[in-house]
Amino acid sequence: MAGTVNHAFETNELDTLEVGRVTGEAVTEDKERIQKSGGYLQAGYDALSNFQSKHRLAFKISFLSLLNVVIVIYFVFATLYWINNNYENNIDWCNGYGLLILLLTIVYGGIFYHYCGKKFLEYCSRPCSNFIRNFRKTKRSSFIAQTVIYVSIFAAIIIFLIIDTVDSRERLMSAIGVVTLLSFGWIFSKHPGHIKWRPVLCGLILQFLFGLISIRWPVGRSIFQCFASKVEAFLNFAKSGASFIYSDKLIADGVFAFTVLPVIFYFSFFIQILYYLGIMQWIIFSLGKILQSILGTSICESVACAANIFLGMTESPLMIKPYLNKLTTSELHTIMSSGLSTVSGTVLAAYIKFGANPTHLITSTLMAAPAALCYSKLFYPETEKIIVTSDNVRLEKSKDASLLDAASKGAVIAIPLVLGIIANIVAFVSFIALVNSLLSWTGSLVGYKEFTFELILSKVFIPLSWIMGVPWDQCEDVATLIGLKTVVNEFVAYETLGKYKKEGRIFGRAEAIATFAICGFANPGSVGITMSMMSTLAPEKKEIVAGTVMRAFVAGSATTFLTASIAGMLISNDYNEQLINTFPLNTTAS
Repeated sequence: MAGTVNHAFETNELDTLEVGRVTGEAVTEDKERIQKSGGYLQAGYDALSNFQSKHRLAFKISFLSLLNVVIVIYFVFATLYWINNNYENNIDWCNGYGLLILLLTIVYGGIFYHYCGKKFLEYCSRPCSNFIRNFRKTKRSSFIAQTVIYVSIFAAIIIFLIIDTVDSRERLMSAIGVVTLLSFGWIFSKHPGHIKWRPVLCGLILQFLFGLISIRWPVGRSIFQCFASKVEAFLNFAKSGASFIYSDKLIADGVFAFTVLPVIFYFSFFIQILYYLGIMQWIIFSLGKILQSILGTSICESVACAANIFLGMTESPLMIKPYLNKLTTSELHTIMSSGLSTVSGTVLAAYIKFGANPTHLITSTLMAAPAALCYSKLFYPETEKIIVTSDNVRLEKSKDASLLDAASKGAVIAIPLVLGIIANIVAFVSFIALVNSLLSWTGSLVGYKEFTFELILSKVFIPLSWIMGVPWDQCEDVATLIGLKTVVNEFVAYETLGKYKKEGRIFGRAEAIATFAICGFANPGSVGITMSMMSTLAPEKKEIVAGTVMRAFVAGSATTFLTASIAGMLISNDYNEQLINTFPLNTTAS
């Protein structure tokens, strides 16, 4: 009925409103409680951050102290274990306890030098540095002194070679290669009247010294052999990842794309981590400063050459990317030629898998750094004023967000490299097969079916192989390898080298010289990559790059052959046997 009051409905409505009000108050209280809780957490976090920032030094000292205590305790236990179990045996400096001693000595020796020894040496060498600086101001006296020093050093080298080659005079044939290549560089130099002989002569001496240490000196040979074995063992860990993705069967069968190329992902992964931590920049910049101080070259070209020991021709210019537009023509030529005269660490594993000796590869890469500076400054001397000096150059830092980001990016960066290698090998090997078929057909019309691309190369490069010191009966095979490397690429050359080794066609000294001679990126494909890369990084120098890249190609090739010739003077006929019989850094404990 209308107008009748329903008390039951009113009571229910009031109850509902009351419950809603209570529920709303509960939600509000929960929000306030959460806000207070978040505020407490934020306040605690801020207090902890402030405490950490105020006592950052104390935390650092505590952490380093604890770390050193742990290292000392570990070393004590390792020493006790060695005394109890291996004391009567030899100390193997390449493995186990001996390697631990060497690593700790290097680390703590480096720390001591950085904080104490460096300043002490600078203080002690200051009078000598001042004397040399003042002496150089007197040009006549400086010229006479430098001439005497250079003549004395080269006379000592000649006397050493005469004595060292008493039982194998054929090694002196490689000296003809050195003289011929240097003469070629001087005759066809861009500015022969402006050649500064310090980089040329010092680079040659430094290259010979590196070869002497790593090839002729037993201890140095053992060090390089040990280092090479560690590098090979390090790269072999890539098999685990490759087996996980591609299966053990494909890896065991040795399929190139699944066995060799995954190592590039793995190595690039570590290079990017070292770059993020700043270790790679420090190593490269330090080596660059050493090369600059000895050879007298500019800081940018020295750093680029040092970077090529570890990185490739496309990665090393990135270290000095901000300064490329300010470099002189000679500096750009040096950077391009050094990239073409060496190989990157990321592809060493591929060459090793093909059958190349890792000791030869590492020695060649190290010797190529001063050799590239030496030959490029002979072939294209400096005639302009250098703008970028060591006072205003700074290496680029990593832009990666974190260590994990750097590691992931390092693996991904290798994808274009791996795809490029696969594409190039497929295309060039197929092209060679086509050329061989056409040449064979052409030859068959005159009764000579053996007419092939390799045959042409083997004949063209025989004189070069011979002056580098290769025995005459193996000159043709080595000439084929040099031709394949120069006309096609070094991957095809190393693959052929491995095949020749298995067939017994190339061995001993010839094998070593061949490994050195084809250890470089100088080929037509790399010339195109270098030109496009440098034009992109230095657009203002695009015309200069295009005009000098072919000279850089010739200089890069000649540098590789120069390294092989110097190695040929030092490598004896039983060198490979010495490598096999040398137990790395093994000495008897006293």
